Amino acid sequence: MYINVPANISEVRLKELISNFKKRFERRKLKKELNAKQDLKSVVGRLNERYFGSRLKVSKIEYVTDQYKKFGCCNYKLKVIRISHRLLEMPPWVRDYVVFHEMAHIIEPNHSRAFWKIISRYRLAERARGYLMAKGFETEREADVENNNT
Repeated sequence: MYINVPANISEVRLKELISNFKKRFERRKLKKELNAKQDLKSVVGRLNERYFGSRLKVSKIEYVTDQYKKFGCCNYKLKVIRISHRLLEMPPWVRDYVVFHEMAHIIEPNHSRAFWKIISRYRLAERARGYLMAKGFETEREADVENNNT
């Protein structure tokens, strides 16, 4: 790797820049490897068939390596789902729950009562949410929204 920097840059700043570049390249490589090895499209296809009658359209789903505060996100207008690589450390049924959760956002973009009704169709929803809560990962905001809408 070659990095062009001003001649008067401090050694501390140079080491910081190099470290940041290495991390970025490692995350990019990991993302590429994960999306080549882990077929999230088949997960979407299986969940779509079982819970949505194959009617839900997801234009893109991929693992990402830059989501640390949440496990998934969905752009419901573009029908694009991003899944955190951290889910690979968890049981597959937890990953499936997160994918299902994001798929549900394509129909209901918020955490309304209607959204949670969709989520309740996933047979391991409570177990997966309990797992995430036990690990300290469910957001308070999400839980509050659910409790206010029931």
